[in-house]
Amino acid sequence: MSANTSLPRTAASEQSNAGRVRAGLTGNRRRRLSHRCRRARRSATTGLGWQSTSPPTVICAQCVATARLWDDARTSGTLNFRRRIMNPSKPLLLVLNPLSQTHRDAIAAHHEVIYAPDPPQRSAAIAQHASAIEAVLTIGSIGLTAAEIDAMPRLSLVCALGAGYENIEVAHAKARGIAVGSGAGTNDECVADHALALLLAAVRAVPQFDRACRAGVWRTALPTRPNVSGKRLGLLGYGAIGRKIARRAAAFDMPIGYCTRTKRPDVEHPWFDTPVALAAWCDFLVVATPGGVATRHLVNADVLSALGPHGYLVNIARGSVVDTAALAKALREGRVGGAGLDVYESEPQPPAELFEFGEVVLTPHVAGTSPEAVQATIERFIENSTRHFSGQPVASPI
Repeated sequence: MSANTSLPRTAASEQSNAGRVRAGLTGNRRRRLSHRCRRARRSATTGLGWQSTSPPTVICAQCVATARLWDDARTSGTLNFRRRIMNPSKPLLLVLNPLSQTHRDAIAAHHEVIYAPDPPQRSAAIAQHASAIEAVLTIGSIGLTAAEIDAMPRLSLVCALGAGYENIEVAHAKARGIAVGSGAGTNDECVADHALALLLAAVRAVPQFDRACRAGVWRTALPTRPNVSGKRLGLLGYGAIGRKIARRAAAFDMPIGYCTRTKRPDVEHPWFDTPVALAAWCDFLVVATPGGVATRHLVNADVLSALGPHGYLVNIARGSVVDTAALAKALREGRVGGAGLDVYESEPQPPAELFEFGEVVLTPHVAGTSPEAVQATIERFIENSTRHFSGQPVASPI
């Protein structure tokens, strides 16, 4: 008779299994050992039966991982770890931007998700789960601060859902060795479409004509509006979105010029070294530059005056690039013809100082959103995350 026969059945099994785990068994045999440990794991995940300051002796590889997670939770004072313990293979993700339930479900197939789309939830989530968070998903306008990054010791991935990242502390994250990715390229076509839609709506007065028609006003009582085709289009910024806008504008037989920090050798259009020079040349000025401190109020009173009383401004970039007060003053004084804006400084509140101007067309930061574009951004995030947590570089690094 073996020594184990003098022990209770459970204790004997545990002693035997412990020896097998120490021997380094893997595959099906290890999974069978984990199955025999189910009761211990269940106690771990419910928090029942672990009354001491340390977890009980564990006897399989799964329980070893569970015990480590329990130690982390106990040490940090964060006991809301049940989902993470139950499925330790999924990295814990903090989502800071609004997402539909469908898209949250898609991400949840790859992550344990903490959804915190407003400031109070964001603060609470970081306070409660900072020690366990491994990835953060956000957008450029919402961002992620250096203090928040430092509060999360396990953070290894930060992703912007779209192309913008102006309020994410990218340099700080990289200094800590954190991978930073974006959704660059996923919604470019949609944004370029919307830029042309705003331009056409503003120049051709589509909203005003719609209201007039509904009020029974016929065309003979309305002013005529200028052509869009054949006019000169100036692009402030010439990245991926700027290129796509230029391609669409070419279909309207529009001469195209652009302004960037340096001349692009691969671009055949005329280059202007300042926004004022570009505005003075063009009929329509389209803002397609990144946001952030470096481009704040790049479109100011001088640029608007150079654009002139027959010129139109379109902004599908970031609200901070255009000085809203200067735009309102220029419109009031007749120094600019009109504007089509998808973004503005007051977001998410609308730009009330522009409401009085019928020649301004406003949309609520929707240029980059369509079913196709949003789905593409979700798929890109999942690709970036999957690559990162499998030891590969992200697909679209910042």
